[in-house]
Amino acid sequence: MKVGMRKKLFFIYNPKAGKSQIRSKLADILDIFAKADLEIQVYPTRASGEAKEVVAHLGEEYDYIVCSGGDGTLNETVSGYLKGGCKAPLGYIPAGSTNDFGASLGLPKNMVKAASVIVSGNQFLCDMGAFNDRNFVYVAAFGMFTEVSYATDQTMKNTLGHMAYVIEGMKRIPQIRSYSLKITYEGGVVEEDFIFGMVSNSKYIGGMKNLSGKHVELDDGLFEVTLLRTPKTALDYNTLLFAFLNRNVDSPAVVSFQTKHLKIESAEPVDWTLDGESGGSHKVVEIRNLPKAISFCVKPDI
Repeated sequence: MKVGMRKKLFFIYNPKAGKSQIRSKLADILDIFAKADLEIQVYPTRASGEAKEVVAHLGEEYDYIVCSGGDGTLNETVSGYLKGGCKAPLGYIPAGSTNDFGASLGLPKNMVKAASVIVSGNQFLCDMGAFNDRNFVYVAAFGMFTEVSYATDQTMKNTLGHMAYVIEGMKRIPQIRSYSLKITYEGGVVEEDFIFGMVSNSKYIGGMKNLSGKHVELDDGLFEVTLLRTPKTALDYNTLLFAFLNRNVDSPAVVSFQTKHLKIESAEPVDWTLDGESGGSHKVVEIRNLPKAISFCVKPDI
């Protein structure tokens, strides 16, 4: 960029995220960017997948890329960012119902305050994930608990806390499916039956803290892998459920390890979710950590 030219910011947002809460905040957000003497381009998305395609074509045209929406919008933006080889700092204004990754980055829940963080000048190089030919921001998962965090009623969460997830999980026990898997990673090979698997890089998942362990680092080049063994009895189901939702990764019902790369193979197709969105059905999945792939705008204390 030439000396003396104003820096350019591209702001892409999902107008429907979080019950359209951005509509009442948009003017204040843009005012913060304008007061930072930024030249602003605003783009509201209208369809699924649009953010990825738009961001992929930005290249080096902008000095900042900012997205606002839920985890799905962030996933699309990051996917487009990586596809297009963008290098600009990425700002995120959480506006969805869960916003796990925003919480992991320590971003304010208040959207206007989150916008202020973007212009504060603090940046954090964060790992991202590659899932076959796709990308994800903080979690790739399959099995029993894949929908529990997102299906649990928000009022129930507010009233009962973590117990709300336990109740939702108990309701789904009759539909549990077991997967026979071969998992190859840097530490060896695991061949067992599992009802759930999660490859993550986040301090929060489904609104719950430390679900994959208490010592998660977002920039260490490693994923936290959590797998739940298939229970043999009804009592085993209850033990496993409480071990998982109480973040007890040391339970004998849980297989957990860290790795930068893994391959998961199964005889039958397995349905996956990426950042809470559909990741497709696969017999073979390769997951790689992309170390310090994106520079996020954050508060100083990240």
